[in-house]
Amino acid sequence: MTGTDPRESVHKRTPTMGRVPNVTRADAQAALRNPLAFIAARWTPDPRTVRRAALAALVMSVVIVVTGGAVRLTGSGLGCPTWPKCTDDSLTTTSEMGLHGVIEFGNRLLTYVLCAAVGWAIVAARSQKPFRRSLTRLGWAQFWIVMGNAVLGGIVVLVGLNPYTVAAHFLLSSALIAVATVMWQRTREGDAEPRPLVGKAVVQLVWFLVAASVLLIAVGTVVTGAGPHAGDSSEVPRMPVDWEAVTKLHAVLAWIVVTLTFALWFVLKAVDAPEGPPARTRELFLILLAQGVIGYVQYFTDLPEVLVGAHMFGSCVMWIWVLRVLLSLRERPEETAPAATPVPAQEPATSASIAGPR
Repeated sequence: MTGTDPRESVHKRTPTMGRVPNVTRADAQAALRNPLAFIAARWTPDPRTVRRAALAALVMSVVIVVTGGAVRLTGSGLGCPTWPKCTDDSLTTTSEMGLHGVIEFGNRLLTYVLCAAVGWAIVAARSQKPFRRSLTRLGWAQFWIVMGNAVLGGIVVLVGLNPYTVAAHFLLSSALIAVATVMWQRTREGDAEPRPLVGKAVVQLVWFLVAASVLLIAVGTVVTGAGPHAGDSSEVPRMPVDWEAVTKLHAVLAWIVVTLTFALWFVLKAVDAPEGPPARTRELFLILLAQGVIGYVQYFTDLPEVLVGAHMFGSCVMWIWVLRVLLSLRERPEETAPAATPVPAQEPATSASIAGPR
């Protein structure tokens, strides 16, 4: 009786195991040289994946604004008194800094989550087939805004929550939301030339609405900079303006935006526009009404922190829907490839055709 060599049985079982991908030195060098191109050459995401990645970046851009507002409203703006470290001796918060340190440092950590969401959107857009350069550029625009706002956030801490830097911090976050909204919309469109769905007069009315909304947001930062919620329990300078007067100006601008939205909805119905623009306008009108209720309640109840935070969230949602109204005024279908010239079918050769005419 002959025995079986154990090494032979192991050798026979080896092919059934999963093989480790053979990554060559050239592949490693290519991945280091251009990692996005390396990933794009090996992965094609589903269109839904690209849309979800863009939506995740948009959601995180709103979350970072709301949590930043929570830092200010809880008086935790200087919970980490320096930057980029939390203290001179520690990168993270310490037990001596208490809850304020946890809240401020937690908001800093969320910046990395935002970076991850934007990074995912860039990778997904870069890997989509066919390649869409405009979509990838929107992703990179978000990345650079996030980097700039991170530096500006550090400056806010270093200058002791100067209200002008705080206002700039919020405005740059609004710019991030705008770019993220456009990218999210573009993932659901093609790259063909945009076709207007309404006339030029309606488009001009919407641009007036956008301009009034930008002014409303900007004046809102002045209300914050002059108001009682300075962001820290210590003495923080406020903007030298009459808070009551600037709050009333903010309310007037809000009514202008509401009036323009209602007028736009009426005009769109009158010109029998497609369903998209009136639907987005109707949604914006309801958001503005809710935002107005929150604004007036917080004003007459001495600005409770919860309502101020809700108002900040409402500001982000309002800005997104203003942009959605603007983007709904045109459509961009998929680009169609030029039709190929049909090739005439070849008839099968016969003995007569081979012989030629007689």
